Amino acid sequence: MAAAENIVDLKEAMEQQSAHCTDQKQPDMNAPNRDTLLLNLVIQRYEGETFENQPSGEGVACFVGGHVYKGSFSKGLMEGHGVFTWACGLKYEGSFVSNIMMGLGTYTWPDGSTYNGEVQYSIRHGTGSYYCSRNGVLYKGHWHQGKRHGKGAIYYNQDKTSWYKGDWVMNKIKGYGVRRYPSGNIYEGEWMRNLRHGEGTMKWLLHGQQYEGTWYNGVQHGHGKHTWIIKRKDGSRYSQSNQYVGDFVCGQRQGQGTFYYADGAVYKGEWRNNKKHGMGKFTFKNGKVFQGEFVDDQMIQLRNDKPLPLLASDSSSLLGPDMTLNIDMLLKSIPEKKRDAELKEVELVVLRHSTELRSIYSFYSRLGRAHSPDNTFMLSRMQLWRLLKDCKVHHHDITLSQIDLLTRCALEGVTLTEVHSPFTGMLFCKLLSCLVVIAYHIYHKDMVSQRDLLAASFSKLMTNDILPNAKNVKGFLFRQQEHTEVAMRYCGKSWEVYRAFCTLKDRSREDKTMTCRDLLFMFKEFHLLDDRLTALEFMKVISQESRDPSNTSCLLNLEITFLEFFDAVLGCAEVKCQLDHNEIDQGLTSQTSVDASKDAALIESMMDGLQLRGLPCIFYVLSSVDPNV
Repeated sequence: MAAAENIVDLKEAMEQQSAHCTDQKQPDMNAPNRDTLLLNLVIQRYEGETFENQPSGEGVACFVGGHVYKGSFSKGLMEGHGVFTWACGLKYEGSFVSNIMMGLGTYTWPDGSTYNGEVQYSIRHGTGSYYCSRNGVLYKGHWHQGKRHGKGAIYYNQDKTSWYKGDWVMNKIKGYGVRRYPSGNIYEGEWMRNLRHGEGTMKWLLHGQQYEGTWYNGVQHGHGKHTWIIKRKDGSRYSQSNQYVGDFVCGQRQGQGTFYYADGAVYKGEWRNNKKHGMGKFTFKNGKVFQGEFVDDQMIQLRNDKPLPLLASDSSSLLGPDMTLNIDMLLKSIPEKKRDAELKEVELVVLRHSTELRSIYSFYSRLGRAHSPDNTFMLSRMQLWRLLKDCKVHHHDITLSQIDLLTRCALEGVTLTEVHSPFTGMLFCKLLSCLVVIAYHIYHKDMVSQRDLLAASFSKLMTNDILPNAKNVKGFLFRQQEHTEVAMRYCGKSWEVYRAFCTLKDRSREDKTMTCRDLLFMFKEFHLLDDRLTALEFMKVISQESRDPSNTSCLLNLEITFLEFFDAVLGCAEVKCQLDHNEIDQGLTSQTSVDASKDAALIESMMDGLQLRGLPCIFYVLSSVDPNV
């Protein structure tokens, strides 16, 4: 995990050194010193005011060697304000005291570099700013005897996105300061010889990482804390992180340290070259503990010294902390010798499709949700069902209910009730894990080669199912925004109806689901079937997204999730409403063409009817069975 930040760290350290090397040639090397002005200036020609045969007042003097001065004189000496130009082209404009640049002034070099500020004995001293035209570097701050010394800020580019603000000692960054790099990364802390040295905090913003601790010659060295951050805003997403606290040597985790994984696993022990190496204790996310010897990030089984590879929680994962796959149960079906290779290969495929998958996650997590400040949400189980149905995953002889049970192991601690709940949320990494599990169960038997089964299966799922079909939303619930807003008001109550009916059917089962036959029976019990919504029309509604809509006979025994239940209710409501609006709501007038807002009102009326007829019946039967309900 440290490879990325070490590369960035090295790059920025080189940039830091390069920025200072290009500014090493100080302008004072071309500037005159005090002795030159006092002893070597001989006037060759003078034009201007005089007093007692000496230059006095305003005038122009040409000196031996080609130097020129234009300004004020007193008793033959440059005094007051004036402009002195050396033969080499260097120019000074400002205050003079007895032939010495003293006070406020501006140096301008032939290449366009400038200094503007305080001058003492012809040297930059006090407060001033220097701009180097060769590399665009600008320094503003304190000077001492021609060198940056004290407090100052240096800007390394013209748009001022790369800078340092803090302490200087004799032209070197030394002391305490803040450095912003062109990438946006920021270091705040102690410095020595232009390098991070001492206590400080580095934030790699683009990489989502932060280090707080001791530095030596520009790299992490000593004790510190490195954090890999996942940020989520406004409560719509969680904040998670991987974190290492312990010893560093030359930028690498080495010595004693503790690594806290985002999934809850913890390793505490010895490290070498960024890897667990030596004696340590690994506590898995399920609470199991291994305590013993590690070699190159692998556990050593004490009996036969056979390496046991860490699975999804290992720090050698190719994926970032927000994409870590939790497929340990799936990997157990792979021969032990092939597990590491299988995991790496499937991670590579996930990385290859990460951009599309993030876009799909973002799209479906917004379905049915009101706008938020950053418009980001956590994907719910209901939205996952919609994604899978849009991608026709249920056409592979597997139901969404069966998928719920298959992917339960990827969700860590989710109960059977929660795994079927439309409100259960999942992070992006959990969606990835679920898709890998689904892909394996659908496609692994079709693979000609037995090598890289996980990667090949996932790649086929992406190519055949996900990419061609995702974001093409079907069904009744999410088809139109106006309908969705109305229907979602009844989502909670409809979930109660679904759960209650499943309980009536079989109170002993924890993983309660409903079949299409059960749903048809419920519609008959609530007297929702009539000469308009017939059993045949009902079957047409529930078969709309099946592989063969004309074959309705095999649908009755299929288990359905809450989304399929809710979609069926909405579809049946649409059938009843589109035939006779006045029968549903006498306040609405029948029209040949009904706009979206009126359709929404009709669905609302149908849902009210379902609630009035269905819920009392359900709860009445429940109360007669169990007095505690």
